[in-house]
Amino acid sequence: MRFQLVLSEVLHGLRRNTTMVIAVILVTFVSLTFVGSAALLQAQIGKLKDDWYDLVEVSVFLCPTGSMAPTCAAGEATQDQIDAVRHVIDTELSDEVQQVFFESKDDAFAEFQERYPDGYQGTQLTVDDMQASLRLNLTDAEQYGVVSDVLSGRDGVEMVNDQRAVFEPLFRTLNVATLLAAGLAVVMLLAAVLLITTTIRLSAISRRKETEIMRFVGASNLLVQLPFLLEGALAAVAGSVLAVVGLWLAVRFLVSDWLEQSVNWVAYVSELDVLAIAPLLVAMAAALAVVSSFFTQNRYTRV
Repeated sequence: MRFQLVLSEVLHGLRRNTTMVIAVILVTFVSLTFVGSAALLQAQIGKLKDDWYDLVEVSVFLCPTGSMAPTCAAGEATQDQIDAVRHVIDTELSDEVQQVFFESKDDAFAEFQERYPDGYQGTQLTVDDMQASLRLNLTDAEQYGVVSDVLSGRDGVEMVNDQRAVFEPLFRTLNVATLLAAGLAVVMLLAAVLLITTTIRLSAISRRKETEIMRFVGASNLLVQLPFLLEGALAAVAGSVLAVVGLWLAVRFLVSDWLEQSVNWVAYVSELDVLAIAPLLVAMAAALAVVSSFFTQNRYTRV
């Protein structure tokens, strides 16, 4: 009997405030779409780092002929200097460096010819124009700073270059996009809370006579307040479900069916990632609605 009473009160309140309820659903949908987008962007950044950082190398460029670097004052790197650098890598950096590859000038020239068969900007280079290097695969790509500090400034080493610098601008851009999405989500969530508060307040004011009658017949505070809590929660949860559906469709058609087919060498977020954050979005919507509804309608319905 009590369940039927609460259900009828909830349906009555939703019908009476249809416009406000729709507004709550839409604002919650938009705000949680931004929240979900921010979460998916962070997941995408994580996938890119996991895939690309494992492939990134640290290049230790050895002194070529004519270099102006102070460590190259004696001219092109000698075999003794190269051996000394490799000894440091094998001893001091054994924990940080996983593999070492030596690229000779001949190897560098062969790679140059493969990449620029017609020459670079109209200039035909020779083997003597190339630069030998040591290519290091790190155990942890984040330890580049340690490797750079140890190897930079040694005789025979012109410079130490981390290939992560190629990807960092992309990651920074994605992080900025994440922050923008999170900022917009906060603003929209605030708007959703205010709308829920207004909806519950109007509903409570319009149903004062019903709540007074319920008090006279001995209804508890919980029974009086429960319909209002459920109204806000249902509207917010409906908005969160729309947000999950929208994110799923976006990933399904924009990422999986289009972007992944066009650029297939990158790991992308999938529909499973959307489903993974779906419970969080629904729980967030329900919590915001219940908390804001509880504190708002307490003023109008508490005995």
